[in-house]
Amino acid sequence: MNNTGTQEKRVFDQNKAEAFAGDLLQTLNSGGVALMISIGHRTGLFDKLAELPPSNSAEIAEAAGLNERYVREWLGSMVTGRIVEFEEENGKYHLPQEHSAFLTRAAVSNNMASIAQFVPLLGQVEDEIIECFKKGGGVPYSSFPRFHQVMAEESGNTVLPALVDSILPLADGIVEKLKRGIDVLDVGCGSGRALVLMAKTFPNSSFTGYDFSEEAIGNARREAENAGLSNIRFEVRDAVTIGEAGKYDLITAFDAIHDQAKPAEVLKGIAVSLKEGGTFLMQDITGSSHVGKNLDHPVAPLMYTISCMHCMTVSLANDGDGLGAMWGEEKALELLDEAGFGSIRVNRLDHDILNNYYVCRKN
Repeated sequence: MNNTGTQEKRVFDQNKAEAFAGDLLQTLNSGGVALMISIGHRTGLFDKLAELPPSNSAEIAEAAGLNERYVREWLGSMVTGRIVEFEEENGKYHLPQEHSAFLTRAAVSNNMASIAQFVPLLGQVEDEIIECFKKGGGVPYSSFPRFHQVMAEESGNTVLPALVDSILPLADGIVEKLKRGIDVLDVGCGSGRALVLMAKTFPNSSFTGYDFSEEAIGNARREAENAGLSNIRFEVRDAVTIGEAGKYDLITAFDAIHDQAKPAEVLKGIAVSLKEGGTFLMQDITGSSHVGKNLDHPVAPLMYTISCMHCMTVSLANDGDGLGAMWGEEKALELLDEAGFGSIRVNRLDHDILNNYYVCRKN
């Protein structure tokens, strides 16, 4: 600072400017590639390419049952984006197995192509989000086409494969109790895939799923009916109105609490609804409540984007707190403590870089 109290003028750093411009170009290119990765996933092109020998665009299109001209242009993005390899001498394309390990449905929890679907999904509400920037408020769930479908697929990749063998055992003794028979509630159950799997695996236990989305509950009921399950029920209900004191031995919430309009009230309702000695198992986004501590978070920019354009805004649309996906471990622990959980343990799983798993017991 100089004697007048004004900040000294900094010298323009041309090298820094050029490096930043290069980073921006890479960001724009990556945005385009992300859109095409989503298309490659939804059309099954990655799955088909993983099966094929090096092939030309016509052969790939025929094998995938798609239009050759569109496939050829998509391949252009994939080649220049360094995802698909191109043999210029014979015009053939190839997806290396090192790449297919992160792009195909066979990759399960490593399938990043399924996550790319959030980019075009969120882009569809950009105009509404901009209005919220100007006027406040939020964008309701009804404005998000395919949201429950994408979330169900994401749950199928991250939660379902690890649920029985890795996630549930985080709560000491809960698997044995489930085998004997207990009452379980899943809050914000979405399309119910986790609960259906538990109901199949533990037929002696009873399972209930609540979600305020009629679309999601309709999907969940169909899943349960198709599985022929009689130990499970789903109900359209706002999580803040559980009101079932001391009813459940286990309550779960998979990536659902931060979206709630009143998360503190939901957590208090969960604590009240547990039996003495009951367990609350909460999966939610990992990270800090303080942005400066998220600089090394591997997907922080994406998570803040998803938060701004979905998690935060759907809460604000219901006159909620708008915590957002990046509410952070510090805020989560604060609200869990205020809800009345005396024992709280935070766990991470090797296969899941996105989530913390909180195991909580009542005071």
